[in-house]
Amino acid sequence: MRLHPSKPPNNWTLARFFAPLAIQAASQALSYPLVAMVASRGPGGPLNLAGLAQASTVMFFLGMIAISSVTTGMVYAKTREGYQRFRKVTLLTGLAVIAIQAGLCIPFAAHLLFGRLIGLPPSIEQPAYTTFMISIPLQFLFFMRIPYFVVMYLGKATGMASLATIARILLTALLSLLFCTLELVGPVWAVGCLTIPVVVEVLISRIFAAPFLKSLKSSPENSPRAMEIFNFNLPLSVGGYFLSASAVILAAFIARAPDPDRILPVYYLALGLANPVAFAATRIQTIVLAFPPQSSKDRRTFRFCLIAGAILGILPLIFVLPGLTEFYFIRLQKLGAQDLSLVRMTVMSLIFFPLSVAIRAQSEGLAAWLKKPITVLTGHALFMATIIASGFALHFLGTPGQFIGPVGLTLGSLASSATMRIMLDRGKESAMPVGQTTTSIGNSKQIK
Repeated sequence: MRLHPSKPPNNWTLARFFAPLAIQAASQALSYPLVAMVASRGPGGPLNLAGLAQASTVMFFLGMIAISSVTTGMVYAKTREGYQRFRKVTLLTGLAVIAIQAGLCIPFAAHLLFGRLIGLPPSIEQPAYTTFMISIPLQFLFFMRIPYFVVMYLGKATGMASLATIARILLTALLSLLFCTLELVGPVWAVGCLTIPVVVEVLISRIFAAPFLKSLKSSPENSPRAMEIFNFNLPLSVGGYFLSASAVILAAFIARAPDPDRILPVYYLALGLANPVAFAATRIQTIVLAFPPQSSKDRRTFRFCLIAGAILGILPLIFVLPGLTEFYFIRLQKLGAQDLSLVRMTVMSLIFFPLSVAIRAQSEGLAAWLKKPITVLTGHALFMATIIASGFALHFLGTPGQFIGPVGLTLGSLASSATMRIMLDRGKESAMPVGQTTTSIGNSKQIK
């Protein structure tokens, strides 16, 4: 079902629709900045934070298939039998992912990954290895909550699902303050601060999902096969893996730039502020699907994405204001005062990152509306190719490490969007039906 508003929405209508989506998306990316102060207050200081961030990047790369599982569930979990089969496939996939993660925790494999492939210095490699190993339960918890979210989305109860996420964020904030007060700090306690709230989120989601599970109708004759569900989900995951791999590739270039022990912690602290707003910018795609354009040439949502992306890009600059900069980076994150000007420059260099993500998300929305998933996949591939090309070029030119990430991320999103636009204009790809986005389904009552 496509959602058509009664009249073309203006920017205010789009803003009212976008704001709650952005808040929900941004809140999901706040967990790591919240626990950053737990990690950075340990004996290794900001080096612990860099290790935690790098381990989390690899962890999410392995679990990227979980993100596309939500869309797959929206297609196959509409009946009792379909839900049970989907849940089984999701949990088995989760077990396979944590088995791979456990294999990479073997000391030789871990050193090959973090020390040789990514090129982390020993001072960051050790906390990265530690946090990666003890994050295995957290990885599986992410898979456990997916079926509960899906059944609530199908029941148009996205508000209830978001309440579980908000509860997790609030608990993470409280535990971060508690752990710091009790001096339970370092990478191990930081992972514990992440894991406990996700356990609570899974339990709350299970309680909220119970009525919707009971209301699912039985339809044995339409029960999908497990392999059918897996095969549907697999290609949806490929584009996400491209995006996730790009973060690891960027870290490898930064680690090979001068003074990585100093630059990587600064970069990750700045990125911790930009990532939530950039993640919020990805919800522009949902706006395109919820308010379908009249044609692929429609500029309504494009103009809105420019406004929203610019505003989101400015928000992190609050943390470069005098007073707040010292409080956040020095007092909370334990960054050395000598690196304060460095982190300010890095935060400012990320100003165009959310805007570029908003532009890319609008192009992804157009491609999804036109039912051209290969266009999105190609755009993501060009994102990674641009990251690699810009990383080599910037490294060759001797660019300081703190600028490699911001430039690569921004150019990658712009190149991805340009690629999708060119493919859409040529219109050579055949249309292929795709499932609705979960958010547009959940909000269908609001915009019918």
